[in-house]
Amino acid sequence: MNTPSVDDSDSRGTGTGSDRDVGVSGNPPDSDSDSRDTGTGSDGGVGVSGNPPDSPAARLQALFEGHRLTPTQRRIAHSMVRRAAEVPFLSSVELAELAGVSQPSVTRFAVALGFDGYPALRKHLREVGPAEQSTEPGTYNEYQQAVEAEIENLKHLAEVLADPRPVHRAGRLLAASRPLPVLGLRAAASQAYGFAYFAAKVHPDVRLLHEGGTMIHDRIDAAVRAGATTLLCFALPRHPREVVDTLAYARSAGLTVVTVADSAFAPVAKVSDLLLPAAVGTGLAFDTACAPMLLGRVLLEAMCDDLPDAQARLEEFDTRATARGLFVE
Repeated sequence: MNTPSVDDSDSRGTGTGSDRDVGVSGNPPDSDSDSRDTGTGSDGGVGVSGNPPDSPAARLQALFEGHRLTPTQRRIAHSMVRRAAEVPFLSSVELAELAGVSQPSVTRFAVALGFDGYPALRKHLREVGPAEQSTEPGTYNEYQQAVEAEIENLKHLAEVLADPRPVHRAGRLLAASRPLPVLGLRAAASQAYGFAYFAAKVHPDVRLLHEGGTMIHDRIDAAVRAGATTLLCFALPRHPREVVDTLAYARSAGLTVVTVADSAFAPVAKVSDLLLPAAVGTGLAFDTACAPMLLGRVLLEAMCDDLPDAQARLEEFDTRATARGLFVE
């Protein structure tokens, strides 16, 4: 079976929604919510999946925790996590270019973390996590560079998946929800479609929500009335406000929200119960989403592990497909 092709995504951007300061865990400042954290709690209240504890990305995330960051600062933090091994060797100008912000913003970011300036922050990063500076070939053209960037995103995803517990929890939540609504709007619509297409072969009731509008709340209400307990969301930049509003509504309706997003600092973090990050590539005119797509397939695998009749359903489909001559071998 071939994976559906990825639709054209919205023009690349890194907007992060509200200007209100938000902590790196995704909770609003002074939030009383205890349903989202960076730990490994129960299915009822799980948080952002972490990186391996000794990885450069994990050390950076630990450094950011407990600080209220503005949207611009969250963008810098996200860029640093994505390029964790290189950050100790980047100048403030280079980091600013990487994050798409001004150089003074990088300086203010370092001060917000408690350092005298960016040099002090960089010195700290070199001391706590010494690493050899990466050397990338300078002969790659822009298309090759985009591929190399996606390879790095996949390597980072592999590091995150070294701790499979968040994915296992997500699989249990998705398998237990009957029906299972799957949300993805705009750039993320193709990710939601791809997941729903394959999930429908093993899950008895998958409901794709890939078109926005006034009826989306009605469809969530219908899913809840039918017995849904969990909603799976794919959220990619630029993040539509409608997705954030829809997830907030889904949680108010009693659904547990599992989200695949491009960053642990994405705007959807504050309205998700379990956030699984997978970075997108930004080297081309439109973002590339190899890591989110692969993470979606990983979630499918985890869900199948918790569906006792998944294999039987697949075999039944193959038998019928053969009888119909559905595929050309």
